[in-house]
Amino acid sequence: MKIEQIYTGCLAHAAYYIENNGEAAIFDPLREVQPYLDRAKKDNAKIKYVFETHFHADFVSGHLDLQKKTGATIVFGPTANPNYNALIATDNQIFKIGDYKIKLLHTPGHTMESSSFLLIDENNNEKGIITGDTLFICDVGRPDLAQHVASELTEELLAGHLFDSLRNKIMPLSDKLTVYPNHGAGSACGKMMSKETTDTLGHQKKVNYALRADMTKEEFIKEVLTGLSKPPAYFPQNVLMNIKGYDSLDSVLARAKKPLNPINFEVVANETAALLLDTRDATDYAQAHIPNSINIGINGNFAQWVGEMIPDVKQEILLITYPNREEESITRLSRVGYDNTIGFLEGGFPSWKKSHKQIDRINRITNKEFEVGYKAEMPLIVDIRKRSEYNSEHVLGAINVPLNEINQRLAELPKEKSFILYCAGGYRSMIAASILKQRGWDDFADVIGGFADIKKTSLKTSTYISPTTQL
Repeated sequence: MKIEQIYTGCLAHAAYYIENNGEAAIFDPLREVQPYLDRAKKDNAKIKYVFETHFHADFVSGHLDLQKKTGATIVFGPTANPNYNALIATDNQIFKIGDYKIKLLHTPGHTMESSSFLLIDENNNEKGIITGDTLFICDVGRPDLAQHVASELTEELLAGHLFDSLRNKIMPLSDKLTVYPNHGAGSACGKMMSKETTDTLGHQKKVNYALRADMTKEEFIKEVLTGLSKPPAYFPQNVLMNIKGYDSLDSVLARAKKPLNPINFEVVANETAALLLDTRDATDYAQAHIPNSINIGINGNFAQWVGEMIPDVKQEILLITYPNREEESITRLSRVGYDNTIGFLEGGFPSWKKSHKQIDRINRITNKEFEVGYKAEMPLIVDIRKRSEYNSEHVLGAINVPLNEINQRLAELPKEKSFILYCAGGYRSMIAASILKQRGWDDFADVIGGFADIKKTSLKTSTYISPTTQL
């Protein structure tokens, strides 16, 4: 059976493409739809259906643009109520892609409309199941997200539905089925996802904590809700965009691709409430950057950290990027609903530097410099990794202020005393450093290479404990 996983690492997201006899289907597409159009064109196939496993929280789906560009039918599971034309399927409804069959199984729990899709080949053999956020590899979808959009839903109620969906709809299926989930490790839609992005259902029944055969519903609810952290603020906003609709990516790009020379960039920055977002790497940003800009590097989990650190998806944004990476930055912002980029610095940071305008810097130190300073004076050390990472292992004496909490915990960081920041490898600590610099902190340093390089020194760390959650 011809099924292709299209994986996007920065969002830990998997879309799926299925084609047979000139007909194709896309499952859970990202915002930029051209890759799916190109894939179908390669097969000389027409995209017949766009299947949505649920209303996504962590990204804005490309289903509406695909519908506009191809005429494909958007399909949701039972109880979905979008504000646009879509087919709301019934449980066990069958769709045809050439000689293949796609059987919708209503599997509520992550959300109430959540559905999985059983893949049946031309010989009527069940080959795989696209599970969306119902079942991941070594995990299941967190059942606490939908309550932030529909107040009548509780996480306990949704967890109970998820237990029933797994036991009654998915676990009775053949062990030979391949499981195709919507996310892998790194996504905030689950707490302990594997780095593997497919597996057999039979193996998952053996290794996935949530599929234990002897598990009671009460045990399931307790275990699946343990270890969940507060979801990113942008999640409910993305859900509403996926329900209500949104501007086409073409329109977003047309608005955003406005080159501004340094003079005009500064004028727009001063006349608006736009956020100055620098998407260069941490090293380049630290050496020199525009004052009051924040750094979220494009060469990392860019969209996820934009969503974590910028509370309002309607925030106007001015971009500073590497030359010729403006459209990439705009597109990746739009993946998570940030559609209000109003321009970019023409020529990137070099043009700002050539204009002799004011620049700022971040103090960075090596692991060896950190080691010497630590032993000499025991400075305040701030670990900005996730709580689960800190609890697993950290530098002795370090306090934990997770990056996604830093805006709410600024009062814990002194302005009258120097301190040192570190994360896992230097990406997140530079985001934190840029925010602190923007808010008036100056007497701090960032450790190059983060905890990974600190571990190469003689500094003592806490006893390693295997994490029970990745959130």
